[in-house]
Amino acid sequence: MSGNCPATGVPSRHRRLSDGMREALDGYLSIDQYGLVGNLHTAALVGMDGSIDFMCWPEFDSPSVFCRLLDKNKGGHFAITPACASTTCKQQYLPFSNVLATKFLCEDGVGVVTDFMHRPRPRSRSHSHMMPWLVRSVEVIRGEMTFDMECFPAFDYARTPHALQIDEIHDADPRVPARHAAEAENSVFQSVFLHWDTTDQNTESYNGTERAVFTPEKCEHDVGLGVTSNEADRLAQTAVHEMDLRYVVGCMGGGSCPRIKLTQSDHGSGLGQGVTSQFTLSEGMRVFFIMRSTPEDCSDLYLAKYDPALSMKYVETLLEDTLLYWLGWIRSCTYFGRWLENVERSALILKLLTYEPTGAVVAAVTFSLPEAIGDAGRNWDYRFTWVRDSAFTMYAFMRLGLTKEAKQYMGFVRTLCQEKNPDGGLQIMYTLRGGREMAELELGHLEGYRACAPVRIGNGAADHLQLDIYGELLDAVYLYNKFSQPLSFDEWVDIRALVDYVCDNYDQPDMGIWEVRGKRQNFTYSKVQCWVAIDRGLRLVDKRDFPCRNKQRWQHTRDTLYEEIMERAWNPELEMFTQSYEHHEMLDAAVLAMPLVFFCAGTDPRFVKTMRRIMLPPHRGGLTANNLVFRYNAVETDDG
Repeated sequence: MSGNCPATGVPSRHRRLSDGMREALDGYLSIDQYGLVGNLHTAALVGMDGSIDFMCWPEFDSPSVFCRLLDKNKGGHFAITPACASTTCKQQYLPFSNVLATKFLCEDGVGVVTDFMHRPRPRSRSHSHMMPWLVRSVEVIRGEMTFDMECFPAFDYARTPHALQIDEIHDADPRVPARHAAEAENSVFQSVFLHWDTTDQNTESYNGTERAVFTPEKCEHDVGLGVTSNEADRLAQTAVHEMDLRYVVGCMGGGSCPRIKLTQSDHGSGLGQGVTSQFTLSEGMRVFFIMRSTPEDCSDLYLAKYDPALSMKYVETLLEDTLLYWLGWIRSCTYFGRWLENVERSALILKLLTYEPTGAVVAAVTFSLPEAIGDAGRNWDYRFTWVRDSAFTMYAFMRLGLTKEAKQYMGFVRTLCQEKNPDGGLQIMYTLRGGREMAELELGHLEGYRACAPVRIGNGAADHLQLDIYGELLDAVYLYNKFSQPLSFDEWVDIRALVDYVCDNYDQPDMGIWEVRGKRQNFTYSKVQCWVAIDRGLRLVDKRDFPCRNKQRWQHTRDTLYEEIMERAWNPELEMFTQSYEHHEMLDAAVLAMPLVFFCAGTDPRFVKTMRRIMLPPHRGGLTANNLVFRYNAVETDDG
């Protein structure tokens, strides 16, 4: 991604880069101007102006620390931006990784802000555990540039005030020569990616002599997300930790290292102070800023592991670990087709959305972003795992040869199957730890992205009936058995029970794939996926000879359902498959999946006629505009 940041007549020292980029959208960046970094526990959105505008900490579904994405004034942010007024901005990932580099080009020089969250080096004895830190590197690779750093956290969705204290670090050595080349592993790999000459014997660094400590007030809420009987969910979803900001500085070539000074600053939100700093870097200089939760366990063993002595070499090693982790992971991808670069990048992003402790896949790292600007209402919290979305993600991983993730997710599915609903079914969504409760709450004090309120946390759709999830899950299980690992008998018993549930309930109206909050209907896509669930169960019986006392019932139900869809979901006058049995004039783009799940052939006349109608523009009764397809006609459909 790239973009230009126009200059104005205001002197550069009084006008920040981010101000110019955000003017067009009244203080906000466009969604497509954000990159994502993460560590498989949480993630952060980094804008092209160098500002982190969204981060929940320390888990995906924990309260936010930075949330300017949803309120430009109160949300909180962590920005590192050049002071020059006219700057070209470019953002890209370092090759084969989820390490994000934001480059700033202006007349004075070229600077790079590199963001990452640490991942441990594969098969390493000395770096086997993850450091739960957010690390931001600032360096100049040509000329000289002045940067402005601002860190204004807003804890607990900007609900909880905090106190700021800047502590002196008395044991910090102000200038410690760092002989990186003699100690760093794989220094050639490091220097290629980081523009940092680790072989220069004149490289020096020093640890920051101060740190900013942000201490939020203790606050409990009796409603909303985190009010749950699941202890693991409660701890994660109400986690509001004290955090600190530290830094280390380095320079090459024997020059004088820049001095960094943290200054207390008022933000105006009323939640507490933040810190700012302005510093000038020349070619060969680098600053690392590290933000983390302060250690709560003061035992020697814990501090040795999670609070090591900070140094330039150590932070560079964390960056190298992270690069090697992502490189090693994507090397397992078996796709070598025409779209290799795009496929690998998509796989890396999907991996960022996996929650390592359980294998669950988070639908999105954000909450309450609107579906359309000005279209208030459809602002939902997606920081949970949907059975449907996870099944699609597992399918993608398996087809790319990334089977480890599929195995982890199957373990998560087994956990869900052992705690089914009283009627024998599954919820459509769960927390990342398999919990069922995610109470929905509106945060009225946040204005929403570009003033598109409401802002919601939690999700009230958890108890929806959406029968399509069984087809998507069973299809993924079938492919798991085919491409990853044969199903065990215990896994088959769980799957068999789900197919029996579908046979008992396929004729029930539901809320559909789009989670409409209106009246329940007999959605065509849901019926097709019920057919898929039964069909994949029968295929597993045939291929693996699993015991199945209800096989004849399954066959009869599958065939009956097929004919029912062809009769009740087909509109012979408009010649199309309809959205539901009840609404014979409504189109639904979801039916385009019919040939993909082998319900019908892609050349079937009924499907071809449906596809042609969907390809028409909306004013002619279709769903296609500018080569993009709407899910359905939201104006004419009662979706609640």
